Amino acid sequence: MDKVLISQLKVETVIGIYEWEKQIHQNLLIDLEMAWDNSLAAANDDYQQALCYETVSNRLTALITEKPIELIETVAQMCADCVMDEFNVPWVKVRVMKPGAVPSAQAVGVEIERGHL
Repeated sequence: MDKVLISQLKVETVIGIYEWEKQIHQNLLIDLEMAWDNSLAAANDDYQQALCYETVSNRLTALITEKPIELIETVAQMCADCVMDEFNVPWVKVRVMKPGAVPSAQAVGVEIERGHL
């Protein structure tokens, strides 16, 4: 199975459950693994048959920043739904990390898989 990867997409947004978090912007780091048949794009060197990681990155950034969100679990599900619905990806793994959320950890996060390989 071929995959298209996006690693540590940095999105600055309003995220969190505490009142003070709702007043500031924080960074999230998003990792995606997306099932995609790269053979046609590779065989023909054809961008039109590729899954454009820039377009996906821009769409997810817009989605995550359009309104405040409380949970990173919600962010992960929103990303999975968007990639599968708007880009016709049959399977996706999404990891959302929130750096600095717990003082004694570099980052905390969630990871989900949706769809079928």
